[in-house]
Amino acid sequence: MAIYPLGVIGPWEIVIIFLVVLLLFGGKKIPELMKGLGKGVKSFKEGVNEAEAELRETKAQIDRPVSSAAGESKKPEAAPDSKPQDQAK
Repeated sequence: MAIYPLGVIGPWEIVIIFLVVLLLFGGKKIPELMKGLGKGVKSFKEGVNEAEAELRETKAQIDRPVSSAAGESKKPEAAPDSKPQDQAK
């Protein structure tokens, strides 16, 4: 007799669980349940891949140098409120 640590399901436990599920849902309902489960897993994976792509895109935008993102070099501009000395008097 094998002693399994807590949390490990042995082969007989799996068989018993399968038989209980078969009795509860019947043979015709199980494929429909598995199909729904498969669609859910597929949808979850698509969502994870979409989120990873968005993170990679955001990281690429953050890592891009500022000068190349603006498309031009920055030129110093005169302050808009500064007036020439002749007009101030």
